[in-house]
Amino acid sequence: MKFQWNLLLGLLFAIIIAIFAVFNVDAVQVNYVFGKAQWPLVLIILGAALLGAVVSGFVAMFLSFQSSRRIKELMKEMTTKELTIAAQQNEIAELQKYTALPSNDEVIIENKNV
Repeated sequence: MKFQWNLLLGLLFAIIIAIFAVFNVDAVQVNYVFGKAQWPLVLIILGAALLGAVVSGFVAMFLSFQSSRRIKELMKEMTTKELTIAAQQNEIAELQKYTALPSNDEVIIENKNV
């Protein structure tokens, strides 16, 4: 559902930019570092919107890559810790078996009482 809302908002934003661009078809002067040029304002608006979308896409891809890499690291760490916990639980169970067995002194004391 979130994807659908994002898609809808993206399309709405694109329509607003397109309508704004259609009403601004006059030529404007664009100053570059190395010169000047006359461009239709519609191309400037659409170019800026496209450039913004491309930059946003690259940032989103970078953040997604970082997140997936971090998730993989955390999953490995979790697996390691789960194995450590399992080994410690087995060790505790073994120690509890040894403490549950009566020692020789306890057997002798029980025999004297009988």
